Amino acid sequence: MKRRTVIGGLGAAVAVPAIATFMSNEAMASGASTSSASSSSSGALVFDKDAYTELTTTITTDAGDKSVTYHFYKAITYVTNPVDEKYQSLNVSVPVKIDGTAVDATRAPILFANSVGGYMPSSVADATGVGGAEMTGTPGGGAPTASASASASASTGSGEVESGGNAQVDGQGGMVSNAKLGLAAGYVVVEPGARGRTLVDSSGTYYGTAPAAIVDLKAAVKYVRFNKGRIPGNTDRIVSSGTSAGGALSALLGASGDSPLYAKYLKALGAADASDAIFASGDWCPITDLEHADMAYEWNWGANKLGSGSLVDQTVSKELSTAFTEYQASLKLRAKGFGALTARNLDDHLLETYLRPAATKYLKSLSETARSTYLAANTFITWAGGKATFTWADFLTHVGARKKDTPAFDAFDLSAGENNLFGAGTTQARHFTLYSLRHEGSGSARLAGDLPEKLTLMNPMPFLAKRNPSRAKHWWIRVGTKDSDTSLSVVGNLAASLEGLGDDVNAAMYWDSGHGANDDAADFITWIAKVTGHKTKVTTRTK
Repeated sequence: MKRRTVIGGLGAAVAVPAIATFMSNEAMASGASTSSASSSSSGALVFDKDAYTELTTTITTDAGDKSVTYHFYKAITYVTNPVDEKYQSLNVSVPVKIDGTAVDATRAPILFANSVGGYMPSSVADATGVGGAEMTGTPGGGAPTASASASASASTGSGEVESGGNAQVDGQGGMVSNAKLGLAAGYVVVEPGARGRTLVDSSGTYYGTAPAAIVDLKAAVKYVRFNKGRIPGNTDRIVSSGTSAGGALSALLGASGDSPLYAKYLKALGAADASDAIFASGDWCPITDLEHADMAYEWNWGANKLGSGSLVDQTVSKELSTAFTEYQASLKLRAKGFGALTARNLDDHLLETYLRPAATKYLKSLSETARSTYLAANTFITWAGGKATFTWADFLTHVGARKKDTPAFDAFDLSAGENNLFGAGTTQARHFTLYSLRHEGSGSARLAGDLPEKLTLMNPMPFLAKRNPSRAKHWWIRVGTKDSDTSLSVVGNLAASLEGLGDDVNAAMYWDSGHGANDDAADFITWIAKVTGHKTKVTTRTK
């Protein structure tokens, strides 16, 4: 029989069974693999349905404020042999009442919302409720942990260190949380933590570099699926979401489901014996395809100046842009009305498929007066027949300053966050492209032997090229048109790859929005119900 304790005067019902305890500070600092005696058995991975706190919160949605009462399961370690439980744990939130009406979430979709930003560590350990996971090294996020701070220099380079799953911005500039909106819609919400690139132990070893983050998220999915019938929600209808680096990891989860390439890493952690495939993937401004990101960035933003008004090294920019031509051809992508997508017609494809429709949607949403004012200030747009048209060159001028110098990701001086992501052992940062490696050294230098595999493990594109049968078949992909954290071709190529496989792809861009934008969050929540076939089950109304 479940025993409950009322905490303070809040009336929160708390089940007595203990939630996973954390390692001592010393063990955590060393990054050592420590676990209790019970963690050595598979029983440690059995979800305890009674170990929850009952909470009530008010969540603002497009339909108004909703009062949601839910069961909150905190900091559950999802592997039996964790390296660092502070990060290798997850929270589960299960709605039981919405606006006073009881809700049955037994078969509800599971929103798997990661909060990774900048490939930094992400922990749910200190969250006090749904949507409470903070991201280190990001605007509005929490301060880095002691172990992360030890390598702060690696988190302040030119690499991507922006917002993650719980720090998105809506079209009005307000903060939006997919996790909270999912709970308000009656979905079960799982928020996983994951190791990140800046974690370093007392011996100077980096234990959160590639592929730690994706391995951890896969292990968390395995935990959820292993607990089918115990954990509330439909474990066959897991929908991931993430933004920026978190968006890249969400896309990677979708593309690489059940790939044997991760088996040795998952086995070492003592991951549950279950599938890590997900049903659908929500990806906002994914910072991915990193080994080709420098090339793509210069193809897209090479003509744009930096915020200081200066041009980047034009020789480097042109060399990288030229290299992109060969890479784009190697993808062998096609699009309706364009045929083969090459570096020569990719700009037209992005214009016709994403950019002009985004501008059109935005302008249609304005009042006649506001639209006239906007068009008067942006004369490069031709507005006729209810549609916006403009050229690629004019669009680039409209965006203005590029965010990153060149190379944008594999920095010559190893200062980018991605250099740290591909560090190993006691080496904080490494080159991961031949271009940057050879620019700084011998023209015949070769990448470290472990990098080809790690690059593949961090990139969804190779799994799509091989038509991974266990990939997600439903995709929601978004990016702002003024987001110069990476090339817009990344989203275009990801979507084209998936469409070529016959998957259900809902991809779009947000006009004039920047990095981390989520301008149609309510539509994403509705989309989840549509693709999963879910209808919220309402039972009796509580007076």
